[in-house]
Amino acid sequence: MAKEKVDPIQEQLIQARRDQILAAAISVFAEKGFQHATIRDVAKAAGIADGTIYNYFENKMALIMGILNRMNDTEDRDSDMGQAIGQDLHEFFRTYIGQRYGYMNDEGLEILRAVLPEVLVNPELRDAYMEQIITPTFGVSEKHFGKLVEDGTIRPVDVPLTLRVISATFLGLLLLRMLGDPVVANQWDDLPEAVVSMTLDGLKPS
Repeated sequence: MAKEKVDPIQEQLIQARRDQILAAAISVFAEKGFQHATIRDVAKAAGIADGTIYNYFENKMALIMGILNRMNDTEDRDSDMGQAIGQDLHEFFRTYIGQRYGYMNDEGLEILRAVLPEVLVNPELRDAYMEQIITPTFGVSEKHFGKLVEDGTIRPVDVPLTLRVISATFLGLLLLRMLGDPVVANQWDDLPEAVVSMTLDGLKPS
């Protein structure tokens, strides 16, 4: 059976409506907390009927997963990481990490404050987040990082563990900013260079 063609205009309209609903959900979850917020609250904030949301998201958990997926840029990770092959490693990682940190502006931090508490206390959501977003993202990163090891761009390392150490650095700095650490807050734009230097060059003098 031939695959049904997707109308690109219709696809754009669907994505625009999803983004509208997710933006409303972020605002509502941040204000009321995940447990106290309702689909009706989200619909009201989005300016749509309650039932319309269910055409795009099955329930509140699907909403929060949509928020996490958008924040992670899951669909773009493969192509983004693939650009590292053949590029200057410092420049690539400086740009890539800078892009990731750039997302953590006021809106990005609002997203984290809205959803992170629920991810930590809700086992079902935590398992879904790991299975649908975190594990696939690590899989993509391990594939491309492994190629950098194979071609000698970086020294042989335990790729899965190394990537988790790098991710832990990213998450730790986010937590410090959310806690109000003045050094991290005031030098946020300098962090990509610091992280790249620490990761690729270490602390020993050259």
